[in-house]
Amino acid sequence: MFSLAAPVVVAELGWITMGMVDTLMVGRISPEAIGAVGVGSSLFFAVGVFAMGLLLGLDTLVAQAFGARRLDECHVWLVHGVALALALTPPVMAALWLLTAALGGWGLHPDVHVLTTPYLSIVTWSVLPLLLYAAFRRYLQGMGIVRPVMIALVLANVMNAITNWVLIFGMFGAPALGVRGAAWATVASRVVMAGVLLAVIVYRERSAGPAGRRGEAAEAALFQTPLRIELPRARRLFALGFPAATQMTLEVGVFAAATALAARLAPAALAAHQIALHFAGFTFMIPLGVASAGAVRVGQAVGRRDPAAVRRAGWTALLFGAVFMLCAAVVFVAFPRALIGAFTSDEGVLTVGAALLLVAAVFQLFDGLQGVATGVLRGLGDTRSPMLWNLAGHWFIGLPLGYTLAFVMGFGVIGLWWGLSTGLIICGVALVIVWIRGA
Repeated sequence: MFSLAAPVVVAELGWITMGMVDTLMVGRISPEAIGAVGVGSSLFFAVGVFAMGLLLGLDTLVAQAFGARRLDECHVWLVHGVALALALTPPVMAALWLLTAALGGWGLHPDVHVLTTPYLSIVTWSVLPLLLYAAFRRYLQGMGIVRPVMIALVLANVMNAITNWVLIFGMFGAPALGVRGAAWATVASRVVMAGVLLAVIVYRERSAGPAGRRGEAAEAALFQTPLRIELPRARRLFALGFPAATQMTLEVGVFAAATALAARLAPAALAAHQIALHFAGFTFMIPLGVASAGAVRVGQAVGRRDPAAVRRAGWTALLFGAVFMLCAAVVFVAFPRALIGAFTSDEGVLTVGAALLLVAAVFQLFDGLQGVATGVLRGLGDTRSPMLWNLAGHWFIGLPLGYTLAFVMGFGVIGLWWGLSTGLIICGVALVIVWIRGA
C-alpha cells in the first residue's frame, strides 16, 4: 500500500501546490487578487470536477481487468476514457464561459469580480488537457503504474512556478499580467501534465516489443486496440463514473459555494478563507492519494477474487489516512498564525485565518476518513453511497447550517466553516460504516 500510495500522494500534493503557488505569488499584489484566484479556481472545479469524475470509473474497470490479467481490456478502457474526455470538453468549456458571463449577478465584491472574470475565462482553455490527463492517469494507476503520475505533477509545478513568475510580474520583457498571468501559467502546466503521461504511455507500449509486456500476447498491444466505441462499455463506464462525478461535484461544489458566500464578506475574510482552504486542501491530498491507491488495490483484489485481500487493502488505506490527518490536526492547532503568515502579513487576514485553521483541525480526521472510504468503495464498484452521503452531509446539512451561522446569526466566515465541518463529520462516519458493511 505504501509503495503504491507514496507516488500518488506526491502527485496529489503537487496538484494542490500549484494552487498554493498561485496564491502565494498573487498575494504580493493584493488580498483582492488572492480572492479572485480562489473564487475562479473554485468555480472552475465546481464545473470541471464533474467531467473529471466521470472518468473515475476507469479506476474500477482498469484495476479489475488488470487483476484478472486482461491487459487487452485495460487498453480498451483507455480508448473509451479518451473518447469520453474528448466528448466532454466542448460542453464543459461552454458551461464555464456561461458561468463567467453570469458572475456579475453573484454579488461578489466589486474589486474581486473585476479580477475573477479574466482569470476564469483564461483557465477555461485548460479543460481539454486536464481531462486527457485524468484519462491517462486513471489508466496508468489502475495497472499500478504510479511513478509517472508523480513525475508529471512535479514537472507541471516547475512549469507553473516559472511561468507564474514571468507572467505575473513581467520578467524577461514579458508583460506584467497579474492575475491573468497566473491563469495562463495554469493552462501551460496542465498541458505539461497531459503531455508527460501521453509520452509515458507511448514509450511503454513501443518499448514492450512485438511480444507484448511481461509475456502478454501480441494482440494485447495498445496500438492494435480498435478505436471503435462500444455502447455497452460506454454505458458501463458512465454508470460507474456518474455517481463518482456527482459525489466529487457535490464535495467540491460545496466549498465553491462557500467561497462564493465568503466573497460577499470583506476582502480580508475572503482572503483568510482562501488561505485556510489551501491548507485544508493540502492535507486532504494525502488521504486522497491513499484513496487512489486503495481503490487500485481493492479493485485488483476483486479482479483476483480474493475477499481477504479486499478487506486488508481497504483497512490499511483507512489506517494510513486517519493517522496522517490526526497529525495534521495537531499542526493546525499548534501553529495557526505561522501557517497563515506564510501567505500574508495583513493582520486582519492573519487573525481570521488562524481561527479558521482551528476549525479545520476539528474536521481533519473525518475529512480523511471520508476521502479514503470513497476510494476503497470505488474499488468495490460502489460509487453510489459516497454520492448520496455527500449530498446529505454537505448540501442538506453542512452548507445550510454554515449559511445560517454566517449570515443569520452573524458569525461570518467562522460560522460558515463550522457548518462545513459538520457536513464532513457526517460523511466521514457514514462512509466508514458503509465500508464495514460492504467489505
